[in-house]
Amino acid sequence: MNGLWKPRVLGAWRVPAAGPVIMAVNHSHNLDGPMLMGTAPRPVHFLIKKEAFVGPLDPFLRGIGQLKVDRSGADRAAITGALDVLAAGGVLGIFPEGTRGEGDFASLRAGLAYFAVRSGAPVVPVAVLGSAERKSRLVPGLPPLRTRVDVVFGDAFQAGDGSGRRTRTALDEATVRIQRRLSAHLADAKRFTGR
Repeated sequence: MNGLWKPRVLGAWRVPAAGPVIMAVNHSHNLDGPMLMGTAPRPVHFLIKKEAFVGPLDPFLRGIGQLKVDRSGADRAAITGALDVLAAGGVLGIFPEGTRGEGDFASLRAGLAYFAVRSGAPVVPVAVLGSAERKSRLVPGLPPLRTRVDVVFGDAFQAGDGSGRRTRTALDEATVRIQRRLSAHLADAKRFTGR
């Protein structure tokens, strides 16, 4: 990432140095996941759509610990793999909106709340800014080479209410709490970076 773009990493010290962590990342560009993997202070295991695991990318993604997910339904193997990463004290990366979009955390799916409440792992909000601002003329779909991309880590927080409940209502309430925290972090990151 440092060779192709100019990432500026802010707040990496906020990521707990050990133990399970969930990084919740906004997603407005294909570069967001690789940018986080290349700049995070700990190795990150993402849930990545199964369609990306093709050709030479398949063994590469598996080799760096990424998890294949079938988004057409509840993928039990992916869920188990993600919970195993957290149980082993690793870092799980999630795009809580489920797919690329505006990257504004406006519509969260329940997956992040499920993993956070089920595992008890703290959530670290991450804003990747600048990855979708301008498209390159040389490589369509990517920001111009050597442009600045900001990766801003927020304060870790617990998504659950402390009761240990895993009911549908508890997950819905956790999703609302998560959305508020992620949206506030994104707004703070934009103000801080001037983006």
